[in-house]
Amino acid sequence: MESLIISSFSILLLWWCVIVSEAVMYGQVQSPQYPKPYPADLHQQWDLDVPQGYKIQLTFNYLDIEPSVNCFYDYLMVLHGKKILGRFCGQNSIDPDHPGNKPIMSPDNHLQLVFVTDDSNPGPQQPIGFSAFYQAVDVDECSLPVLEDSDPPCSQICLNTLGSYLCACHHGYHLRADQHTCVLDCGGGAFTESQGTLSSPGYPSNSPLAVDCMYNISVEPGFQIILNFSSTFHIEEIYNQGPTCLYHWLLVSIPGEKPRKLCGDKSPGVLHTGSPSVQLEYHTDNAGHSRGWSLHYTTQRVECEIRRSIINGRVTPDFAQYFYRDYIHVRCDLGYKLMMDGKEIRSFKSMCQHNGRWHMPLPECKIIDCGVPRPLLNGGVIFLSGSNNEYRSVIQYHCIEPYYTFRGTNYVNFTCASDRKWRASDNDAIVPPCYPVCGRPSVDLTLRDRVFGGRPAPEGSFPWQVFLMSGGRGGAIVIADRWLMTAAHNLENAKYDKENLKVYVGNIKISELLKFPSLAISSVHVHPGYKNNHMRTNFDNDIALIKLNSSITFNANVMPVCIPPQDAELNTFGLVSGFGMTEDWNTADNLRYISLPVVDQDKCHMWIEQERATRRDVAPLTANMFCAGLPEGKKDTCSGDSGSAFVMKDGDMYWVAGIVSWGVDCGQPGKYGIYTRVTQYANWIQKTMEEH
Repeated sequence: MESLIISSFSILLLWWCVIVSEAVMYGQVQSPQYPKPYPADLHQQWDLDVPQGYKIQLTFNYLDIEPSVNCFYDYLMVLHGKKILGRFCGQNSIDPDHPGNKPIMSPDNHLQLVFVTDDSNPGPQQPIGFSAFYQAVDVDECSLPVLEDSDPPCSQICLNTLGSYLCACHHGYHLRADQHTCVLDCGGGAFTESQGTLSSPGYPSNSPLAVDCMYNISVEPGFQIILNFSSTFHIEEIYNQGPTCLYHWLLVSIPGEKPRKLCGDKSPGVLHTGSPSVQLEYHTDNAGHSRGWSLHYTTQRVECEIRRSIINGRVTPDFAQYFYRDYIHVRCDLGYKLMMDGKEIRSFKSMCQHNGRWHMPLPECKIIDCGVPRPLLNGGVIFLSGSNNEYRSVIQYHCIEPYYTFRGTNYVNFTCASDRKWRASDNDAIVPPCYPVCGRPSVDLTLRDRVFGGRPAPEGSFPWQVFLMSGGRGGAIVIADRWLMTAAHNLENAKYDKENLKVYVGNIKISELLKFPSLAISSVHVHPGYKNNHMRTNFDNDIALIKLNSSITFNANVMPVCIPPQDAELNTFGLVSGFGMTEDWNTADNLRYISLPVVDQDKCHMWIEQERATRRDVAPLTANMFCAGLPEGKKDTCSGDSGSAFVMKDGDMYWVAGIVSWGVDCGQPGKYGIYTRVTQYANWIQKTMEEH
C-alpha cells in the first residue's frame, strides 16, 4: 500500500513539474505511469528552471528505457539550449557516465528533458521508464568526502538541496523513517490490475542477500494469469546429484497445483497459470549471488467451449473461441422453434461464466407445426405431403360435391408456413367458405309430368321443396342454408306467432318428414308491400322469407334453388312441385310435380278481368304475377301447393321463376294458376338476407 501511495504522489508531482512555469528550487520528474511501464508513441518535454545564480543538478534514482543502438528508438534526451548534454536509454549500470550513476549539471539555471518513445511493442519485458530529481545547486552535501568514522548521509541515493539534502532509494526499496537509510520493500504486495511488471530487488544488478520477497497477483475471477519471464534470468542453482534450488529460488504457487521452484540461468519463458491468482516467493540466503529475474504478466479470459452443434439452428456470434463474459444467442432456422426441457422458449441467450461454463445449457431446434387444420364447414381436408402438421406440409381443402363448391376453383392448397399458420399460395391464411350449389338436382325431370294431374316426384328431383304447415298445408322453397322463401299469405297466421309455423325438408313423403322435428325458425320477413288478405281479394307482393336458427347441410335431398337476377326474362315452360291436392281432391303424401307453360300476360289479364266481372272473390292481376297452365285444364297447382316453387332451367341450372300464389278453381279448362313473379323481387331478397 505504501508503494502505491508513493507512486501516486510521484505522478502528481510529475504533472506539477510540467505545468508550473515559475522558477523553483527543486522538483521531481518521472516518466508517464511510473513505476508502471511507460506507454508507446510519446514525445514529452519538461522545461526546468531555478532562480538566477543557480545551476541545475539532475539526478536519476531509476532509469529503465528500452535499449537500442545509439538510443535510436526510445530515449531520454537532456538539453541545454541547443546543446545535447546526454541521450540515454537502457538501465542503470556500472558505467560511471550513465545518468543513473552520475548527476548531470547544467551550465546555468535552465535545463530541458525530452522523452521520446516509438510506437512499437517493447516485448514481454516492458521497461518502467525513469524517475529523476532536480535541484538548484548551491552546496552539494552529497558530494562531500565521507569521514572514516562516519556514515554517508544516505545509504543509497543522496539528493542535495539548498542548505540540506534528501535521501532516496533504488527500485525495490523504500526510505525508512530515519529518512537516511533504505530497506528492502518486496513483501506482501498485491497486484490486482490486468497486467503489470515485477522484478527482483535491484534487478538486473545482483539481488540482496537474505531476502524473502512475496508478490501476490490476484485478478478478477474469469481471468487467467500468464507470466512472461524476461530472457535475463539468473537465480543461484546448486548441483548436488543434479541441479537443485537449494539456497536461492523463486517459488511459483498456483491454487490447486503443486508449487514450482525456479532457479538456474534459463528463463522459464511463458507460464500459463490457468488461474486468477498466483503467488511468487523470492528467497536468497546469506551467501551466493543471483542477478534475479523480471517478468511481465498479462491476463486472458477463461474460455468456454461449445461441445455440440445446433441441428437446424446456429449460434451467434460465430467465433472460433468464446471467453468469459461473452454472450451467445441461439437462433433456429426458418420453420424451427427453440425448445428446452420439453418446453418452447421465445429466445435464448447464455453467458460464459468465470468457471468456464455457460450459465445455461444449449437448447434444441425442433420443427414447428401449424396445428390441426381448421375444419371446413361442408368440406374436408387431406394431406398432400408432409405429416404431423409440420412446417412445409401441404394440405388440400375441398368442398362436398356436388352440393358445395369454392368460387372459381374445385380445391385450395395450403402450406404450413414459418409463422405457424396454414397459408394458401397467395399467402392468405383464411380458408374460403364452401358455397352451396344451387339448382342442380341429382334427378332432372325437365321432360316429365304434372302435379294436379301430375306424377309423384322421384327422390332428389326437387331438393328445394319444403313442406310448410301454418294452420294449413303449404309449401316453401330452400334458397340458402338458413333461408326459405314462400308465399306471404301462407304466413298470415304465423306472422306474429312463429310457434304455429312448421317447416320440414329432406324427404318426398310427408309421413317421413313428420317423424322429425320442424326446423327451428329465427325470424319471418313478409314483403312490406303485401296487405293482409283474409278475403283473398289481393295477392300483390305475395312473397315472404323465413330465416332458420341454424344452417341446413345440403345433400341429394336438400339443395337450394337459384335466385334469378332482377327482372330476368321468363322461359316458355317451367316445373312446379308441391304437396297439395291431387286430381281426385285428396291431399298428397308424396311430392308431385308437373310441367306447365307460361301464359301470355295479356291473355292472362283478359281472363282474370272476365272472372272479376262475374265474381267478387277474384283478385286483380298485377305486374308482380304471371300465369301458367293449359287451356284444357286438368294440370294445375292447387290448395296446399301455395308457396312452392315454379322453376325454369338455364343450361344445367334451375332457377325459381315463381311462387305458387293463387288461382280460380284448380285445373278447370280455360283457367290458370297465378304465381308471384320472383324476378321482380331479386333485389329485395338479397337485401333482406344481408341485413338479417
